[in-house]
Amino acid sequence: MHYGVIPPYILRKIIDNGSGPQQNYARHTLMHVQTLMAEHFPHPAGPQTSMPGNVEREIYDAQQTQNLPGQLVRSEGQPSNDDLATNEAYDYLGVTYDFFWQAYQRNSLDNQGLTLKGTVHYGKEYQNAFWNGQQMVFGDGDGEIFNRFTIALDIIGHELAHGVTETEAGLIYFEQAGALNESLSDVFGSLVKQFHLKQTADQADWIIGEGLLAEGINGKGLRSMSAPGTAYDDPLLGKDPQPADMQEYIQTREDNGGVHLNSGIPNRAFYLAAIALGGYAWEQAGYAWYDALCDRSLPQDADFSTFAQFTVRHGQKRFNKSVGQAIEEAWKQVGVS
Repeated sequence: MHYGVIPPYILRKIIDNGSGPQQNYARHTLMHVQTLMAEHFPHPAGPQTSMPGNVEREIYDAQQTQNLPGQLVRSEGQPSNDDLATNEAYDYLGVTYDFFWQAYQRNSLDNQGLTLKGTVHYGKEYQNAFWNGQQMVFGDGDGEIFNRFTIALDIIGHELAHGVTETEAGLIYFEQAGALNESLSDVFGSLVKQFHLKQTADQADWIIGEGLLAEGINGKGLRSMSAPGTAYDDPLLGKDPQPADMQEYIQTREDNGGVHLNSGIPNRAFYLAAIALGGYAWEQAGYAWYDALCDRSLPQDADFSTFAQFTVRHGQKRFNKSVGQAIEEAWKQVGVS
């Protein structure tokens, strides 16, 4: 399964509103995304690392082609080179590994020490980054709408978290289960960034993709977890269409039934739970979400309500009743019961 970080509705807005070259890049990216979504990549081969707790990374350079993985430019333990995207990809894959290991004792995405691979400089001014079931792939952006896609740690955490969700829950990428899939990636992507910056829930910005929008674009990032629908409002990108609660839930056939749109609802539930519980968001709220994701009885087509019940149960089980109640209250605030 392929997951791209730029939702189709943003690319369509650029096709509607952009200059000639901008429209071309967006059209090319959108067509490519649709081709990829139809492809099924085999799961990566088994463990390839030494000791649990030690990340193994490989960074490749596609040299502006769309051939994967490209040329190997940096392996685990090698010194940095002078390419910014290579070094950001290397560093942020490492930060994501460290987060899952230190917070949840998880040994890489598959929990078996999977080598983390990333390809930089993919395509010409490619407007996306994605996880293709085997590795991370980063476009360079065009510098007018999007900066390079290695710039945002939470985007890398988001994409890699799809690998965790794939391994654990296999949530189908459609309607509410798909929106949960996207939301879980936002949750863990945001937690990776908070963990790296040592921020408590109330210090965090809760923006996904801060730094990704180029100068001159009116927006803070791609999505806001604390206030879905407020991340950007720009003549080129339109206004952030995410709903913040079930009353605004969007019924659509596009975007696999609105997976990038309706993910705002569970995103806000997580934010509200994290703020209510206080402290570091990965410790209590994050652990309840992680336990729910790893629960083998979570159905692959889980809707918001089902997933909410799992998070409440696991919050109570791992911590105590009051944690469970805070989580339940957060879901109720966004209209999920």
